[in-house]
Amino acid sequence: MDLARQLVQELYPEARAAWLGGSVVRGDAGPTSDLDITMLLDGPPAPRRKSLEYGGWPVELFVHTDKSLRYFADKDQARRQPTMMRLVGESVVLVDTDGSGARLQQEFVAEVAAGPKPLTDEEVQLLRYTITDLLEDLAGAAADVRLAITSVLWQEAARLLLTGSGHWSGTGKGLLRELTAYDVAHGTDHATALLDGVRAPDDRIVSAVDRILDAHGGRLFAGFELAASL
Repeated sequence: MDLARQLVQELYPEARAAWLGGSVVRGDAGPTSDLDITMLLDGPPAPRRKSLEYGGWPVELFVHTDKSLRYFADKDQARRQPTMMRLVGESVVLVDTDGSGARLQQEFVAEVAAGPKPLTDEEVQLLRYTITDLLEDLAGAAADVRLAITSVLWQEAARLLLTGSGHWSGTGKGLLRELTAYDVAHGTDHATALLDGVRAPDDRIVSAVDRILDAHGGRLFAGFELAASL
């Protein structure tokens, strides 16, 4: 915290607010974790993103104005992945010159707690179709092809489970965190079942994925239709 605050004061003394978020604050930082610092400025050089090393730490800087912070939070809402909202909401306030640090932190906490907008019927059908197609490709696939398919399949299934149940999604390790949190909240084992299925040479992943699909109408191929607007 002290190092992060020192960095903000040195590089952006005009910052109205700054927040330290990410794995260091969550308590699950590893040896290669960086400091995720979001800052609020009135104008240029914001908005920008910058990576650097400071005091022996890799640092990711997210430098924003009120407008750009809202823009990226709205983008997170649209894709149902609350990256910016968590960086600010689930953070330690480093600088707060005008009350905006605490205010925006509370606003984003509330937005994360409210969850994403529900999936539309078309979105559910597209996810079901995409997952069904991957399951069909998996049948009889060679080992290398199987690995390529399952590495995508578990993520698509996790997104259906999470967003179809009104929970936030994510990418990479962020998706796994959201899935694990879902399991803790609901007493389920989807994260373990899906990842065990990726590792196993048998059809365990098929059972794990079908369990998720069945809760949303099952596999979908015949009758699927998607219109395009040009």
